Amino acid sequence: MEFSSIDFRLHAIQRMYERGITTTDVKEVVKSGNIVEEYPNDQPFPSYLLLGYINNSPLHVVVAIDNNTKKAIIITVYKPDVLLWKDEFKKRK
Repeated sequence: MEFSSIDFRLHAIQRMYERGITTTDVKEVVKSGNIVEEYPNDQPFPSYLLLGYINNSPLHVVVAIDNNTKKAIIITVYKPDVLLWKDEFKKRK
């Protein structure tokens, strides 16, 4: 996913801290992760659930993209739970 800059919402920063996830990890998923779900009607910008792997561990990142500025806005970040996801963390159970 292409972006000009990246902005972390407070919620995302808090969750990253709690879960031991680094900004480098998140940037890598935004840059090279795969779109798992799309939310085109989210406001104020469309958002996406991305899946990437960091050190062979799955990581989900919810990111909104301002299409005018191409700024990526990180909403939340988490390690997906095997009890809630199937198909290699690409589909909800």
